[in-house]
Amino acid sequence: MSTPAPKAVVLLSGGLDSATALAMAKSQGFQCYVLSFDYGQRSLTELNAARRIVEQLAISEHRIIRLHLEDFGGSALTDHDIDVPDHETGGIPVTYVPARNTVFLSLALGWAEVLEADSIFIGVNAVDYSGYPDCRPEFIDAFEKMANLATKTGVSGQGITIKTPLMNMSKSDIIREGLALGINYADTISCYQADDNGFACGVCDSCRLRAKGFEDAGIIDPTRYISV
Repeated sequence: MSTPAPKAVVLLSGGLDSATALAMAKSQGFQCYVLSFDYGQRSLTELNAARRIVEQLAISEHRIIRLHLEDFGGSALTDHDIDVPDHETGGIPVTYVPARNTVFLSLALGWAEVLEADSIFIGVNAVDYSGYPDCRPEFIDAFEKMANLATKTGVSGQGITIKTPLMNMSKSDIIREGLALGINYADTISCYQADDNGFACGVCDSCRLRAKGFEDAGIIDPTRYISV
């Protein structure tokens, strides 16, 4: 009798990084349970992208959870009174959403326990990224330790592992890896303020990092940009 495939909860935003992390999890033989969030973000186009990626990669289980982080605001992604910057800024940018990855990972942890999954994949990156504190390896290590202290799964000895396959990869390396795994990046959207038709602004930090990644990889950028 064959051994059943290990289960993993995979966080998917609809962007380039999370799509690649999902493809990598699948290529490693995991049975993937995909989790996305409508958290009151400025652009909901990314959720449509997430649905396309799930279809593209033939994932059978995809849940979208509604949160209301816009009730707190404090970020250009959840508060329309704060503009998304069109240039590089110093320090932690205004597009940082307070505690977002902590909340997302906590909900993924709950689902993983129910599924008896021992892995959670998240596409955080510490090389080509926007300077968010909840994308650092120190945060991931601390969360994993907490997860194994706070859950029945952890206490019983099975344990939960937070997998970050993109952590030390450049954006161009991420793109090359995803293409090798067959991802059509035209289905993804990375823009902080994409319009309802899925066109990216081309000027926000996320758009700039994405465009540079394709340029560095020597690959044509399939992103649809708003005409200016």
